[in-house]
Amino acid sequence: MSSVPSTHSEIVGALYRDHRGWLLAWLRRNVACPQRAQDLSQDTFVRLLGRHELLAPREPRAFLATVAKGLMFDHFRRAALEQAYLGELMQVPEAEQPSPEEQLLIVEDLKAIDRMLGTLSSKARAAFLYSRLDGMSHAEIAEQLGVSVSRVRQYLAQAMRQCYVALYGEPT
Repeated sequence: MSSVPSTHSEIVGALYRDHRGWLLAWLRRNVACPQRAQDLSQDTFVRLLGRHELLAPREPRAFLATVAKGLMFDHFRRAALEQAYLGELMQVPEAEQPSPEEQLLIVEDLKAIDRMLGTLSSKARAAFLYSRLDGMSHAEIAEQLGVSVSRVRQYLAQAMRQCYVALYGEPT
C-alpha cells in the first residue's frame, strides 16, 4: 500500500484499491463461476467494512484470501445444505411435496438456521446438533462434550433462542 491508512474506511479503501484485482483473479481460479467470484470479492470487502476494528494487515493478500476463503466455505456449505434438502425432498411422494413457494421458504429458513449455527460457540453448536439431529439426551450430550447437564441446557436454550431470532426476529 502506498501510504499508511489510519481509519477503518481508509484501510478498507486502500485494500480495495490496491488488491481488488488480485483478489478477483484469485477467486476466479478457485471458483468455477465468474459471477460467484465477483460476488465473493465484493462480499469480502463488505465483510471488512462491517468489522468494528481493523488494523492494516502486514500481508494484505493473505489476509484478503483468508476472509474470502471463509466466505467461500459459507457459500459451499449453504449450497450443500440446499442440495441435501432437495435430495431428501425427491424421496417424498409427489403428492406430499411442498409447493415450489413452500420449498423456497424452507430453504431460506434452513439457510437462516445455518447462519445462526455459525454464530454459536462450538460446544453450543454441537449440543444443538446432537440434540436435534442425533436425538441424544442431555446426559449423553454432557458426557460427549465434557460439561454438566445444566450447561447443556444452557447451550440448548441459547441455540433455540437464536433459532427463533433467525427465523422470526427479536421477540417484542
